[in-house]
Amino acid sequence: MISPTPPPVIRAVIIGCGVIGLHHASVLTRHPAFEVTALVDVSEPALAAAAQAIADQGAPRPQVFTDLAEACASGDADLAVITTPSGMHVDQAEAALAANLHVVIEKPLDVDLGRALRIADAADAAPHLSVSVISQHRFDPASAAARAALDEGRFGSLTSAIASVPWYRSDAYYASGAWRGTWRMDGGGAVMNQGIHTVDLLRWFLGRPLQVSARVARLAHAGIQVEDVAVATVEFESGALAVVHCTTAAYPSQAARLALYGTHGSAVIEGDDLAFLHAAPADLDPGTQPLTGASAENHAAEWLEKAGRAGGPPLGSPALVGHWRQYDDIARSVTRGERPGVTARDAAESLALVRAIYASAATRRTVDFGAVLGGDYEGVRPDLNG
Repeated sequence: MISPTPPPVIRAVIIGCGVIGLHHASVLTRHPAFEVTALVDVSEPALAAAAQAIADQGAPRPQVFTDLAEACASGDADLAVITTPSGMHVDQAEAALAANLHVVIEKPLDVDLGRALRIADAADAAPHLSVSVISQHRFDPASAAARAALDEGRFGSLTSAIASVPWYRSDAYYASGAWRGTWRMDGGGAVMNQGIHTVDLLRWFLGRPLQVSARVARLAHAGIQVEDVAVATVEFESGALAVVHCTTAAYPSQAARLALYGTHGSAVIEGDDLAFLHAAPADLDPGTQPLTGASAENHAAEWLEKAGRAGGPPLGSPALVGHWRQYDDIARSVTRGERPGVTARDAAESLALVRAIYASAATRRTVDFGAVLGGDYEGVRPDLNG
């Protein structure tokens, strides 16, 4: 069990002071359960800018370090928040765990499934520490409402789903960081980087994948190594089938969309909003099919109210709300000694689904999810140079 006697305020060290690190800092300096006490980055200008940004929000100026080991040994933090490029996550998480720190890792857990499973094993071996991976859309009211209806059996049996992330990223976006659009540090393109949240939600709702068939392409960004278009079909152990579509070549970007279809009810999440939810009555007879033309009202408002709409920063950008809600969960995990809502094991299995998409595209055949999770396709990736 995680220690039930944490400090009154959770002291956080942010490792990586780029755009996403500053985003976490904005949330943590506002959240009453946390204080940013230290920053780590190899770039001294980035450290200075991040420290000033925190001070400008009225929070105490944190210590700054260019060396991770020194920061972990300082004794000035309870929680390590890892916001570096994806390929660095696991090594840094292991260093933080070795220093007896709780850990939060920005998505994806890592670009390498073997390393991701390694940190999942390390987290399992340290039950007194909370290890969580950012998947903030699980905590959106829309996702919570759909999950509550699913858990109550109000969709009947889920039979299919469509997950689509039709976004656009310019060449300038990829050129803004040398690691962007590379296999080594980004781990993939439209699926790994942009689609990972929606893929995670798909797996959260439909359960364990069984087989995956996919194709990927690079059609609009000549300067990158990775895919900007991907499509896949996924068969789940339940028998449900899903379609996955992710792209950064859809101008102008539109909202990500996740549609869940069941024998007695369905839900559609567009962006962060619950556009539609129809739930069967609580006294559903699973052996009775709904009649064609029967009433199919949108129950979204009712289920949003049930799931709870509240939660978020009292001030600041709406863009902070998703991470704020997950940090509510992280604070609960640390202070109450409870399992976090998104564990390293959860994140590793969602990463395995992304890797299964790439393995299928690379081999041009259907792949077994269990084989991917077991390491059979380690390092296999599509060749997009043809």
